[in-house]
Amino acid sequence: MEITTVVLICVISSVLFSIIFGILAFFIGIAYRKKVAETEFGSAEEQAMKIINDAMKSSENKRKESLLEAKDDIHKLRLEANQDIKERHSAISRQETRLQQKEESLDKKLDNIEKKEEKLLEKEKKTNKNLAKSEELKNSRLDELEKIAGLTSSEAKKQILERLENELIRDKSIIINQFEQQTKDDSEKLSRDIISLAISRFAADHVSEMAVSVVSLPSDDMKGRIIGREGRNIRTLETLTGVSLIIDDTPEVITLSCFDPVRRETARIALEKLIEDGRIHPSRIEEMVEKAKLEVEDRIKSDGERAVLEIGIIGVSTDLIKLIGRLRYRTSYGQNVLKHSIEVAHLSGMMASELGLDPMMARRAGLIHDIGKGLTHEIEGSHVDIGVSYCKKFKEHPDIIHAVEAHHGDVDAITPLACIVKAADAISAARPGARQENLENYVKRLEKLEQIACSFDGVEKSFAIQAGREVRIIINPEQVSDEKIVIIARDIVKKIEEELQYPGQIKVHVVRESRVIEYAK
Repeated sequence: MEITTVVLICVISSVLFSIIFGILAFFIGIAYRKKVAETEFGSAEEQAMKIINDAMKSSENKRKESLLEAKDDIHKLRLEANQDIKERHSAISRQETRLQQKEESLDKKLDNIEKKEEKLLEKEKKTNKNLAKSEELKNSRLDELEKIAGLTSSEAKKQILERLENELIRDKSIIINQFEQQTKDDSEKLSRDIISLAISRFAADHVSEMAVSVVSLPSDDMKGRIIGREGRNIRTLETLTGVSLIIDDTPEVITLSCFDPVRRETARIALEKLIEDGRIHPSRIEEMVEKAKLEVEDRIKSDGERAVLEIGIIGVSTDLIKLIGRLRYRTSYGQNVLKHSIEVAHLSGMMASELGLDPMMARRAGLIHDIGKGLTHEIEGSHVDIGVSYCKKFKEHPDIIHAVEAHHGDVDAITPLACIVKAADAISAARPGARQENLENYVKRLEKLEQIACSFDGVEKSFAIQAGREVRIIINPEQVSDEKIVIIARDIVKKIEEELQYPGQIKVHVVRESRVIEYAK
C-alpha cells in the first residue's frame, strides 16, 4: 500500500508539472503571437483566443493521458505487491510446517531418552545388587580358602610377594647376563682391536729404572781424595746434594743412592766434573754443585722441548715445557714418568685416531696427564690435584683437564678423551717390565683382594691368582642361588674398584657347585 501511494503521488506531481509547464508555454506563446499578430495582421485578440482554446484542449488531453497512465501503473504495482505477499505467506507457512515437524521429532527423542534413562536406572540397581552379592560371595569364598589353606590373606600376600621377589631377582640376573653378553659382544672386539693396534704400533723398549747411579773412577786412589781428610769432602758433597755416596770394595766405582732423581743426577754431574778437574775440596765441591744444578735445569728444559717435539703438539708455554722436562727425573714404581707420559701420549693419539677423535688433543692430554708428579716434592697433595690446578693455570682445554683429573678414577670419566687417556695410562703401567713392585706391597694387595671377596655373605673361600690379575671365589650353594651369584659378582667388582688401586684389570671368577657324597656299605 505504501508503494502504491508513493507512485500515485509521483504521477500527480508529474501531471501538475506538465500543466504548469503548458500554462507557461501558453503565456509565452500568447505574448509572442500577440506581437506577431499586431505587427502582421493587427488582430491580437482573435489570435489570442484561438491559441488559448488550443492550449486548453491540449492540456486537457495531456491530463487525461497522464491519469490513465497513472492508473495503469498503480494497477501493475498492486498486482506485483499482491503476488509478493502471496509468496511470503507461502514461505512462512512452509517454515511453520518444518518447525512443527522438528518439534514433533524432538518430542519423540526426549521420550526415547527418558525411557533409556529409566532402563539404565533399573540396570544400575540390578548391577549394585549383583556387586553386593559378588562381594558377599567373594568374602565367603576367602573365608573358606583361609580355612582350607590355614593362612590369612596377609600371610598369603606375603608369600606371593616373596615368590615374586625371587622371580624378579632371577629375571634381573637374566637381564644382566644378557646385557653383559651383548655389551661384551659389541665392545670387546672393537676395544681389543683398537688397543692391540695401538700397542703394536708403539713398541717401547725401556724398562724400570733403579734408584741408584754409578760413577766410574780412573783409579781407586780417587776414592780417598773424594772422601777427603776426616771425610770432609764426602760430607760436603752429601750435604749439598742430599745424596748418599756408597764407597765400598768395588774397584773404581762409587755408587750414588737417592730416591730423588734430580738430586742424584746433580750429584753425578758434580762428581764427574770434580773427578775430571782433579781439585777436590769443599769450596770447589760447592762451585761444581752449583754448576751441576744449572746444567740439570738446562737438561730439564731441553728434555721438555724434545718431548713436545716428539709428540708433535704446539702452543705449549715455557713453564709447562719445564714441568714436562722435570718428569725425566721422576719415577713411579721404577718407571720413568717422562717416558711413561710420552708412551701414553702416543697410545692416546693412536686410539683417538681409530675412534675418529682429535688425535692432537689426545696426545696433549696423554703427555701432561702426570704433570703433577713433577711438583709432588715441592707442593702438598696428590699428583692428580696438582696436575689439575696447573692445567687450569696454563688454561688448558676443559676436556684435557677432565682427562688429567679422571685418569686414576678420582672422578668418573665422562668424556671419550678421558676414557682413552685412562686406558693408555693403564696399558703403559701394566706393560711387562715397566714398573717394579716390592714383595710387601704385592702380598698386601693380594690379601686385600681376598679379604674383599670374603666380606660378602655366602662366600666360602677366595683365591687371588695370576699375580693378582684374577680372583677365584667359591660360593656356598645352600646360601646363594644361581640367580644371585651374578649380583654378588657385580658387587665384588664394584668394591674392588672402589678400594684397590691396580694396573690393568682384575678378573672376578665366581664358582657355585653342589656336590653330593654317599657311601655304599
